[in-house]
Amino acid sequence: MFIPEEIRTQLGLKAGAQFVVIADRDVVIFKRLDPPSLKEFSALVDRARRVAKQTGLTRADVVAAVKKVRKAR
Repeated sequence: MFIPEEIRTQLGLKAGAQFVVIADRDVVIFKRLDPPSLKEFSALVDRARRVAKQTGLTRADVVAAVKKVRKAR
């Protein structure tokens, strides 16, 4: 897909940038996907671990859920 230079500049898209395109009739929306910073990612992991511990979720539960989803594909 070719994205005009003016739009790439406005969105700050560089080579290899990832984005989502949402289209509805005659409207197209581009949303650049930015990975979280290391600090943000670490905070997300810490929060997920706390919630998992509070709810009693185990590593085995996660492994089983991943296997189930992969099998469903």
